[in-house]
Amino acid sequence: MDVLVIGGTRFNGLHLVYELVRYGHNVTVLNRGVTEASLPKNVRRIYADRKDPSQLKEALKNIDFDTVFDISAYVREDVEYITDVLKGHTGHYIFASSTVVYDKSDILPITEDFPVNTTEQQSDYGRNKLICEGFLTNLYREQNFPMTVARFSMVFGPDNNLINREQRMFIRLLNNRKILIPGRGSTLSQIGHVDDEARALRMMARNSNTYGEIYNVTGKDYFSDEGYVNTCAKVLEVSPDKIFIPSDIMDRMAIDVRQTLIQRLAPYIHPWDHSTIFSIDKLCKHLQYEPEYNLESAMAQTFEWFQSNNMHNTRQYDFSDEDELINTLS
Repeated sequence: MDVLVIGGTRFNGLHLVYELVRYGHNVTVLNRGVTEASLPKNVRRIYADRKDPSQLKEALKNIDFDTVFDISAYVREDVEYITDVLKGHTGHYIFASSTVVYDKSDILPITEDFPVNTTEQQSDYGRNKLICEGFLTNLYREQNFPMTVARFSMVFGPDNNLINREQRMFIRLLNNRKILIPGRGSTLSQIGHVDDEARALRMMARNSNTYGEIYNVTGKDYFSDEGYVNTCAKVLEVSPDKIFIPSDIMDRMAIDVRQTLIQRLAPYIHPWDHSTIFSIDKLCKHLQYEPEYNLESAMAQTFEWFQSNNMHNTRQYDFSDEDELINTLS
């Protein structure tokens, strides 16, 4: 297939490019050319500012693609401009969204038909992803534009540019810091490995089962907060020195501090003591897909990358908020 990846030089997009090349697809990447990336030598690059419709039209004129993966669309104008150019020039458009759009639920796991959160709690990021999804859904229904929405959740793995997630935990454990765990450590969460998610996107391409559909794209297993710490410590071959934070203190804690203790999805919607997990049954059924990574194997592969890039010696964090809390609890 001839494939276009919009935003193919960072994390999700970069791993998708490598996945597509491994399977023999002809890959073109479109971006502004600002981010350096080590792309396979046979990948074609097109430079344009997606927020400039005239640049997009000029860059993509007279080019047809079997599938377009849009990893870098964040607001309605992004999808409006690109779909206007692509109409009649692509067989399938796949939009990367996020599970931050969902409202909290006492019924788990959360499936694609569960309520979304459009209240003032929702972040600008989540609100704009929903607006993009709505625009694309209408385009599919009214003009039969072949689109699919993939809602990513807590993506994990090498090249992660969100460095306050797994990488921060690696540094805590390597430096023998006390590990702060919310409440009793029993809240359940979920991650998806970046290579699994790239594989799911590849399998969606030109699959008519996926046209007009929305999919949760994440991992196959769940873990408690304490389980996250224990699994990471096992991979690093260290013994964690754990401190459990009482519920009343967690309730008073600022969200920006709380969300760095254990990686957590949308803490402004999902309370720290409220489990949040997603079903991928629809994805697996429609694509005969199954994630290859579990939490431990994802941790191990990511830590190997972390070490091989010397990040265990160079990555620096400000732990002053944690130190203050540790002193309070000791």
